[in-house]
Amino acid sequence: MGVKDLFQLDGRVALITGGSRGLGLQMAEALGEMGCRLALTARKAEELEAARLHLQAQGLEVLCIAGDLQQTEDIPAMVQQVMARYGQIDILVNNAGATWGAPAEDYPDAAWHKVMNLNINAPFFLSREVGRCSMIPRQQGKIINIASVAGLKGTAPGVHTIAYNTSKAALINFTRTLAAEWGRYNINVNALCPGFFPSKLSAGLLAQVQDAVIARAPLHRIGGEEDLKGSVVFLASAASRHITGQYLAVDGGSSIV
Repeated sequence: MGVKDLFQLDGRVALITGGSRGLGLQMAEALGEMGCRLALTARKAEELEAARLHLQAQGLEVLCIAGDLQQTEDIPAMVQQVMARYGQIDILVNNAGATWGAPAEDYPDAAWHKVMNLNINAPFFLSREVGRCSMIPRQQGKIINIASVAGLKGTAPGVHTIAYNTSKAALINFTRTLAAEWGRYNINVNALCPGFFPSKLSAGLLAQVQDAVIARAPLHRIGGEEDLKGSVVFLASAASRHITGQYLAVDGGSSIV
């Protein structure tokens, strides 16, 4: 197989959570361009519709499923919608996430549960369902968990994101553990750890720290609209077939200094 062929994804089906905007939409564009048929989930139907029109204008096949992944009892029905349309799920991108800012001593119970439910519980239940329904029976699959460099360390002074950091650290070890267990099924499980990218999720914090982040990062920049595309295609394709249980920081080098 030639090197270019290693990266091609023609005919594959990719399910991307939180795929209607931001990093999820960026990754959907990349996977679609390389040949994937797409299934996107998100809470807001109007944002999904906008994403569908955007992607279809690029000639991509897209199925959109509106739903709240915090309602884990609804996950099997979501997966069945994808299976009914495409008959398989080759790539799962667990991207949907939430954050909440508050000092640990004042952190609301409901906020803690929301962040944990969306950032770690949903990826487990969705991965389990996709594994059962498609990847394990077919003895192949790629699971890509979107963690964060926040899962590699604590927080800067004045930043209060204990649930987010904790959940992303858990997602990294979930990646390692599931990779160890499902390798026998020829399923690769890896994680991407983005640094700061402009998004609705990061907007408030980024407004406070962007200049400092840029000054500190070795590449002196934050993430842009193209900066996750190569990484997600690599982990979704045969080019990474001998890589599992790993995380890749996409952060301009900010996590190494």
